[in-house]
Amino acid sequence: MILFIIPLLRLLWAVSGAHTLTRNECSIPAEKQALVDDLQDAMESSVTPSSFPNPSILIAMNLVGAHSAEAQKLLTEMIASVDSTDLTTGQLALNIMALTSSCQDPGDRVLLLKEQLQDWTFSSPQDPYSVFYGPSLGLLALCQQNQEDTLDLAVKFSKMLLASVSNFNMDTGAMATLALTCVSSMTDTNNDYNELFGHALTSIVENIGRRIDGNGLIGGTYSTGLAMQALSVQPGEKWNCKPTMEAVLNEIEQNRFDNPMSIAQLLPSLSGKTYLDVPQVICSSGQEVRQTPQSHGRPLSTSASNTIEVTYTINNQLRGVETGFNETETVTVEKGSVLLAVLEEAQCRNPAFKFESKMTSWGLYITSINGIEEVENHRTYWQFLSGQAPLNEGVGYYKPYNNEHITANFTQY
Repeated sequence: MILFIIPLLRLLWAVSGAHTLTRNECSIPAEKQALVDDLQDAMESSVTPSSFPNPSILIAMNLVGAHSAEAQKLLTEMIASVDSTDLTTGQLALNIMALTSSCQDPGDRVLLLKEQLQDWTFSSPQDPYSVFYGPSLGLLALCQQNQEDTLDLAVKFSKMLLASVSNFNMDTGAMATLALTCVSSMTDTNNDYNELFGHALTSIVENIGRRIDGNGLIGGTYSTGLAMQALSVQPGEKWNCKPTMEAVLNEIEQNRFDNPMSIAQLLPSLSGKTYLDVPQVICSSGQEVRQTPQSHGRPLSTSASNTIEVTYTINNQLRGVETGFNETETVTVEKGSVLLAVLEEAQCRNPAFKFESKMTSWGLYITSINGIEEVENHRTYWQFLSGQAPLNEGVGYYKPYNNEHITANFTQY
């Protein structure tokens, strides 16, 4: 069956002239379209001269059609001015795709990306599955640029991926599916590459399929958008997308998508697009400009009756890491505040709670607490939990509830 998947996919592409499959049964109901429009407006309104130059947002805007030509132009200029030498493989790949979707020449970035992928390897089959996320993006970007040696890099990537014995990661699996689907289109029908790529794709797609929840979500709320992209380009996969679309729309109605990055990963799927469509974007200088959207947030009351108490613990018990500690503070913040406000209040009360952060495409990321910094080579980081459950939103977006216990635990993955 594997050998027939890739030729069939290429045939569908040749007939349709696009990388996505028509899924009329999964189109957004007319009465729900306003929800999606509001979601896009919220994402685009996050683009300001001082915001993080997020290429995922620009890709989403270009794939689905920007509402704000000003935001589109500003973000394109910001990304074009980013110093590529400071970017990781995944970030560099996204910047190339963002510029490509804006009909801009990515220039020397492509060569730099190829060099990074040629040097890339993973140290052990036990490495976290997520180590393949950046290289997946890199492979996809090189494929879309029709770069020489892409197939050889894909062979190395596929063999490493198949050798991995670590727990499956949904976002990584989805991105690897898109990358391998793209490189498969570069081969001849009877090419020896087909069996290897087909084997890797089958393994990944089966893993994705096993994680479709009964409510239709795939690997959780914030992984569903990328998973939808992956499944939609696999014609051999019998996936009923209607429950997934209904579940996503319900999540939107419940205001689950506050983070612009999470919106950016979801919007293409809601419009029947995937990252494979980046080279097919038709640029237009006459984008319609919509009115500035109303704020989705509500003003917070300063009255004492509208406050909550949150217990906040910082914990470091890792062996080999100096300065073990377990400190707890209970702080009062306004109802509706994000977790960052809790961290700031605790820091004011107790110097042990001092933290440092950096801005990323997903928002503010905590890099250090009480002088203990994450170390990428040691695979340590600060993980935030509510009770025993890891948070699925960052400190700039997660909103604690009254009497919640939040723990920042220094963790090794």
